[in-house]
Amino acid sequence: MRRIGITGGIGSGKSVVSHLLRVMGYPVYDTDTEAKRLMNASPELKRQIAEAFGSDIYAQGTLDRALLASRVFGNPERIARLNSIVHPAVRLDFDRWASALNTPLCFVESAILYDSGFDQLVDDVWVVTAPEALRIKRVGDRSGLAPDEVRRRMAAQLSDSEIQQRASHIIRNDGNTSLIGKVLSLLRRQE
Repeated sequence: MRRIGITGGIGSGKSVVSHLLRVMGYPVYDTDTEAKRLMNASPELKRQIAEAFGSDIYAQGTLDRALLASRVFGNPERIARLNSIVHPAVRLDFDRWASALNTPLCFVESAILYDSGFDQLVDDVWVVTAPEALRIKRVGDRSGLAPDEVRRRMAAQLSDSEIQQRASHIIRNDGNTSLIGKVLSLLRRQE
């Protein structure tokens, strides 16, 4: 089975591409959603997170995401510690999920595909891109974040040029190019 990673910066349209693929019947593993699930469902992951960030991080057995965020964000060492706990668990979960599929092709969506090591688990990487102004508008429209806050979050991610250099294929999601046509074209190449 071929495994394809879908990545791109905030507001680029990764989730739109993933949604299109799901509608077309392809299995897509969303690392953000699955990480959240695992951080609440996996006893081993819960134990490691509680040991690293305090037993009060799980209020009545559920991860207090706001409390965790307050303890890690802005602190590179703590972020690295959290990532060293969560990323391997999500990679293992993806590998199990993909191995159980009976399909020639599956996808994994991850904003941090390279940072998390998921690029080592896929055969190709599709990078979704969009102009910066459009990305800022999209993120602001969906989350209410101010443009400066969106730019700050964009600056914390790998740049588009860094991501594109590693890409197998680039999907322009600029509102002018046919996104469905590009996805269909890339799917035909996988057959």
